[in-house]
Amino acid sequence: MADDLRAGLLGIGMMGRHHARVLREIDGVDLVAIADPAGDPHGVSGDLDVHPDVEGLIAAGIDMAVVAVPTRFHEDAALKLASAGVHTFVEKPIAETVEAGRRMTEAFAQAGLVGAVGHIERFNPALQELRRRLAAGELGSVYQVATRRQGPFPARIADVGVGKDLATHDIDLTAWVTQSDYTRVFAQTAFKSGRKHEDMIAVTGRLESGAVVSHLVNWLSPMKERVTVVTGEKGAFVADTATGDLTFYANGTIPLEWESVSAFRGVSEGDVTRYAFAKREPLRVEHEAFRDAVLGEPSDIVTMQQGLRALEVVEATLESARSGEAVAV
Repeated sequence: MADDLRAGLLGIGMMGRHHARVLREIDGVDLVAIADPAGDPHGVSGDLDVHPDVEGLIAAGIDMAVVAVPTRFHEDAALKLASAGVHTFVEKPIAETVEAGRRMTEAFAQAGLVGAVGHIERFNPALQELRRRLAAGELGSVYQVATRRQGPFPARIADVGVGKDLATHDIDLTAWVTQSDYTRVFAQTAFKSGRKHEDMIAVTGRLESGAVVSHLVNWLSPMKERVTVVTGEKGAFVADTATGDLTFYANGTIPLEWESVSAFRGVSEGDVTRYAFAKREPLRVEHEAFRDAVLGEPSDIVTMQQGLRALEVVEATLESARSGEAVAV
């Protein structure tokens, strides 16, 4: 169909191969060009030539591009795409440094182009459902958000630590589901795998709403955990983004008989509900949102401005870990 958006993909490694599949599956988009200086290790190019660089994509006459190369190459590719007038989706984190992210954000704003960042957790069905229910007031006031993102080291990540690679997810999703920004963070890091970047980080912080937050993130755990717990006035939501499940633990209302316990009870256990809802693949929902934004339709993309904010907060946590002091953000 002549009306389909012409898409280019830069980077067909571990993440890029999934982008290639989804770009081929969604309506209204035609994957017409692929580039990767390392060739095609996963055999995803099909009948397309693999260009050596982003210039090859631009020469193919594309409307939109997906950038899935290592973080340190994001800025160079994005600035070239912006100057060529190409709407661009960059994998997270937006860039290696806040300064680079700022240059990217400004370039797309000045060119009037859509710039999006791949904070895929926002498109996880459990978190989308959680956000809807929080917005509807089902929890009342939010008191605390605690996330745990732990698992073995992924060999594909070479150029950033666990803070920028993983904690950016938790920072972005926390600000998004609560619709409240960070005001202060304190963090501690550990370096256990012999690399120059941290492989473990523990963050505590506070949001503008007054909610207390904590994030436990590492690449050092043999068990994989992807959990977000939001505790508030009426109970607690537990979102498991590995399975896409959302469970609500309600505060109990049954009075306790036993006098000594009821005197300092606070809340008691109530009903537990596991919600049933449609679970679509987050990457597909994310790509559809980017496509809609390029077409000028209402869309829930993570903007470069928002991706930059997540990186600013992570930079503040790393600064806190270095200085041993809390940092205002």
